[in-house]
Amino acid sequence: MTKFEPTLTTSQVREIDRRAIEEYGLPGIALMENAGRGCAELLLARGVHGPVVVCCGPGNNGGDGFVIARHLDVAGCDVRVLLFADPERLGGDAAVNARVVRQSGLTVETFQAAPPPEMLEGLLQPAAWIVDALLGTGSRGEVREPLRSAIAAINRSGRRVLAVDLPSGLDADTGVPGDPCVRADVTATFVARKRGFEAPAAQTCLGEVVVVGIGAPRRLLAEFGLA
Repeated sequence: MTKFEPTLTTSQVREIDRRAIEEYGLPGIALMENAGRGCAELLLARGVHGPVVVCCGPGNNGGDGFVIARHLDVAGCDVRVLLFADPERLGGDAAVNARVVRQSGLTVETFQAAPPPEMLEGLLQPAAWIVDALLGTGSRGEVREPLRSAIAAINRSGRRVLAVDLPSGLDADTGVPGDPCVRADVTATFVARKRGFEAPAAQTCLGEVVVVGIGAPRRLLAEFGLA
């Protein structure tokens, strides 16, 4: 990274999302689609053909994961989705994309409680890449089960990991890794690097950081020094 590359706080990123939706009329699901497709294209550009295991959480980060899985499937990759949440409690755009994935015939395995470690190990070991779409910038406080076990299993797997927006468990503003925190090989972060990415403690979790656009208008991005 050069010293001139801008960073944003969590609140600034949320403000961009809000204004893109409310002022410019971009549907939130379009922003999610752009984010997920951008992550899938990043993996495909690196030559991934699968198997890919996409680990999804209960919020919009998980929704991004569903979009990623769909686009990888369209590209011919062998994809499996692991959902660490109650599917009945998914809401909004994440619920829409979860339904599309299921209707598309992709394998989705759901865990509402922590599964045995050996079960998770068996599901992750065949992967060429694991996608961490468990927790996003809105996550606060202690990581609870079954997400806690999912993060631990990802870190034990020895597989290459793409973190969606930020590694699950990392504080986007302070850069302090939680316990546990995903250790990614690549972090595909949306709109801009997050302020906490500059912290020395974050470097062990981030891997390579690639900024992925979500289709926010250039005029809006310019107000935040991004265009």
